[in-house]
Amino acid sequence: MTTQLTRADRPAWPKRAVVTAGMPYGNKGLHFGHVGGVFVPADFYARFLRDRLGRENVIFVSGTDCYGSPIMEGFRKRQEADDYKKHISDYVRENHDSQEADLASFGVSCDLYAGSALEPAVHIHERVTSEIIRRLHEKGALEKRSTKQFYDRKAGQFLNGRQVLGRCPIQGCKSEKAYADECDLGHQFEPEELIAPKSALTGETPELVPVDNLYFDLPEHLEYLKTYTKQLEHDPTVRSVVSKTMEEWLNPAQLYIQNKFREAFDAIEGGLPAHTVIEPEGNKSSFTVAFPSWRERDEAHEMLNAGGVRFRSGKALVPFRITGNVEWGVPVPNDCGCTDLTCWVWPESLWAPISFTRAVLARDAAKLEAAGADPSGLAECAVSDAELVGDAPAMIMAEPEYTHASLDWRDWWASEDARAYQFIGQDNIYFYCIAQSGMWEALDWNMQQSCVAANYHILYMGKKASSSSQTPPPLAHEMLEHYTPEQLRAHWLSLGLGEKPVSFSPKAFDTRVSGKDKDGTEILACNDKRVIDPVLKEGAMLTGVFNRLARSAFYGVAVKEGDESPYRTGCIPAGAPSAKVSAETEQAILAFEQAMHTFELHHALGVCDEFLRAANKRWSDASKAAKNAEDDKLMTQALVDAFHELRAATVLMHGIVPSGCEKICEHFAIAPEVFFSWEHIFETCDELVAELGEQAGTHAIKVLPPRFDFFEKHPSQY
Repeated sequence: MTTQLTRADRPAWPKRAVVTAGMPYGNKGLHFGHVGGVFVPADFYARFLRDRLGRENVIFVSGTDCYGSPIMEGFRKRQEADDYKKHISDYVRENHDSQEADLASFGVSCDLYAGSALEPAVHIHERVTSEIIRRLHEKGALEKRSTKQFYDRKAGQFLNGRQVLGRCPIQGCKSEKAYADECDLGHQFEPEELIAPKSALTGETPELVPVDNLYFDLPEHLEYLKTYTKQLEHDPTVRSVVSKTMEEWLNPAQLYIQNKFREAFDAIEGGLPAHTVIEPEGNKSSFTVAFPSWRERDEAHEMLNAGGVRFRSGKALVPFRITGNVEWGVPVPNDCGCTDLTCWVWPESLWAPISFTRAVLARDAAKLEAAGADPSGLAECAVSDAELVGDAPAMIMAEPEYTHASLDWRDWWASEDARAYQFIGQDNIYFYCIAQSGMWEALDWNMQQSCVAANYHILYMGKKASSSSQTPPPLAHEMLEHYTPEQLRAHWLSLGLGEKPVSFSPKAFDTRVSGKDKDGTEILACNDKRVIDPVLKEGAMLTGVFNRLARSAFYGVAVKEGDESPYRTGCIPAGAPSAKVSAETEQAILAFEQAMHTFELHHALGVCDEFLRAANKRWSDASKAAKNAEDDKLMTQALVDAFHELRAATVLMHGIVPSGCEKICEHFAIAPEVFFSWEHIFETCDELVAELGEQAGTHAIKVLPPRFDFFEKHPSQY
């Protein structure tokens, strides 16, 4: 840490914050990528904000995405393969419970891990969906459009998105799999643009049949999105991948046509809507046709197809579909232009975190009413939402014992002193940063735009971690057969997924051949003692450095029979830390906070690593010098310094490795809400003890058992 920071450099934080993590589909359990790529970073941030802002000022929500074609298709396959007789909601509930159990085992601490089709949030989510769609309708932001949907004549049914497979028509897309109107890299297109569509049910080529749906007029907000994107380019809290990806969607409506179709294009060009031809530069194999808007571009599709001209679309804003005609979905009000429709999964999943926030606040309202609070003194919306909540299973994660500072959801999502921090994968930037931003603006509710932390892909053994790949990654719970949750949390956070895709290559799952033994038998990397496990690099800091510092401090002041040393009082030693320790501790705190403000989570971990190693070495040198000199004052000072550094390090590391840090807090014998609060982050132990109403040197620690580990290795590692 070469740059000297001051307290004047500290970043500003909101009064209240919502943290969300991208919702996994309800058709399967979680593989490690869900946990390590999104949920652990989100949990780190949520825990930090609880400590920084006060736990009552932070809400962390996520949940199972219960609707949509992946769930319907997974349910259909389950019925066919296993003769599954239960309802689709039971199927989703089973997957939801599996997901929540896995997340809980990794220490993820949502205030509520909900489900868009499950209690306690389902009816609140239906209410929120109706409120938002009606508001968009009132503001003139919705339009009814007749578009084409795939119909499988042989199966006798319309096909949902995942029941149609083809190739993505977006220029430059490298996706190997596309569905009815989006590819697996998140590109949106019209169904008629899909290349070589096939029905997943019968293998037949499906027909396109006109259907009416509601669309949000996203292109109307092009200028707003351009301005907003420019603002994000200069915002240090926004990762560059966000603004760069957004810019790609703000281009004019264009088609790309290979040069070999130029003659056919020239033959029909006169009949096309208004357009401009941009000739290819250099050795480019295609020319570009630009249109005033998506309407003229889409109008040209039919003529180009009839003329035998193949084309690919460029990225541009198009109307964002709000509804669909599948039965399994959130009902849409019939007074908004169409009847008997359900909401398309993507828009309702964007406002699901608002629904889940309201479910948390409804639960708070119910708790307060049960404790005797007058409902008229509580936020009306929370009391009303509480009436919608039916019987729901108890949370698998630990439910907060406290209630939140405000029960009005608008104070969390539509207030200038609040901020929503949304952790997603890079594939979903279009939805959270383009579609959501446009809708929030159109609602005219003073909705605060989210700060989106988009992570690059976490790779597996150098390849994209996908459950549909030839080498699917291990499930999340399988990782815990070889590593502790805290080893994995620290390692995943060290990868720096905010900057680039990074491979996760755990030795325990590495089946590459790394050598041969004496008789020529191949040795796999997972069994090769010469191969270092990259997962354990950060784990060694926990089980070694952090452990040693904590044990040294607590054992150092422990009462010991036959040892009358003045520092063996069983209490946190009194005294001011040395000037060097105070200065380096403050620098670590300031650097850590800066890194968290700019979402450089791996840098925040790096600050902690450097600080802990320096503190541990300082203790080792100082305690050895004190012992050699037989100087009790020197030993007391070494312990004062160690406790000061240990407390600061434990607060900083809390969001990274919560279980071990909470054990350290327990042995400090200070309430967690006080110990971890950043209100006390710069205080000495004497000052903190004084605030507890005790005299310096009299606060007793909890006795540490012999050979105690705050951070343990996995049994398989011994």
